[in-house]
Amino acid sequence: MDTRRTTRALATEAVHAGRDDLAGLGLHAPPIDLSTTYPSYDSRAEAARIDAFATTGAEPDGPPVYGRLGNPTVARFETALARLEGTESAVAFASGMAALSAVLLVRGSMGLRHVVAVRPLYGCSDHLLTAGLLGSEVTWTDPAGVADALRPDTGLVLVESPANPTLAEIDLRAVAHACGSVPLMVDNTFATPVLQRPAEHGARLVLHSATKYLGGHGDVLAGVVACDEEIAGQLRQVRFATGGVLHPLAGYLLLRGLSTLPVRVRAASASAAELAARLAADPRVTRVHYPSIGGAMASFEVQGDPHEVIAGVRLITPAVSLGSVDSLIQHPASISHRIVDADDRRDAGVSDRLLRLSVGLEDVDDLWADLDAALGERTGTPARQETLAQS
Repeated sequence: MDTRRTTRALATEAVHAGRDDLAGLGLHAPPIDLSTTYPSYDSRAEAARIDAFATTGAEPDGPPVYGRLGNPTVARFETALARLEGTESAVAFASGMAALSAVLLVRGSMGLRHVVAVRPLYGCSDHLLTAGLLGSEVTWTDPAGVADALRPDTGLVLVESPANPTLAEIDLRAVAHACGSVPLMVDNTFATPVLQRPAEHGARLVLHSATKYLGGHGDVLAGVVACDEEIAGQLRQVRFATGGVLHPLAGYLLLRGLSTLPVRVRAASASAAELAARLAADPRVTRVHYPSIGGAMASFEVQGDPHEVIAGVRLITPAVSLGSVDSLIQHPASISHRIVDADDRRDAGVSDRLLRLSVGLEDVDDLWADLDAALGERTGTPARQETLAQS
């Protein structure tokens, strides 16, 4: 009898999920299937498979049909991500915003256009909801107000924890309970399944900008939703109809990125925690945000001009995005959250002096030397300082 474990640790899944069949195929590295279409001499069978997809959105049995309907390389990534998040399925898209848009379209097609959301969210997610670009209507509330904000036409509750860019955390289990039968979607981009698996706390959908930690090297644009198979089928139908598909090469890079995800996240998190502690003790910094679950993101408010800090870094790259092997810094009020109304931005804790730091894999002392120089001279006494274990 084979007594080997059937339940594997996250680090093992990260390396092997989506690749379990390779040895049997005589392969070590996953193949990249770049085909856009696939031959079939049985058009009656093809018609039956298309009809089945139109009914349920389930992945067609047998060989692929067409690149917009599905791709074997992308499917490997989807399988792996679902395993890491602990969900039945996952559906990949061309970007994180394409993934969010697909969810809104699915719920809106059922007449459930109302969304309850908690700020802060990523700035473009905030804008998509506030502007009603896909016909949705949003009610903004705090976590305690979710239950009271629900309506008969509420199709989704959306939260991000830790949140972009303040790192505010939410009790996901409590919010999921408050949602009742309304699906809770958690943007898990900052935490990754290494630090948090929202499905275990009651979330029905888990959103990632896979551009960030899942890819991990700043060279792929993608999004993915981990969910149950019922919702996955609906998302595949929207993806097929709207064309927001993920390119096979991107799927390959994401699958490769997942194999080192636990190592990268834990190493970068250790450096981020150390930098957060040093920033909290620095008189040039008035407040530091760092989540209780850890992670490689930190944000901080400065005494002086934040734009001078951005201009002063040399090792750290001043750029939008996050989750790469190299460290990035940006000014949310100018870039990632510029599209959010200024008053709403400030009410959500995104002050004009806030800087967001994505910590990479460089030596922590080298990163601190760069920040120290960019912060300028140490003058005066510290203002109110607070390291937020939970914002």
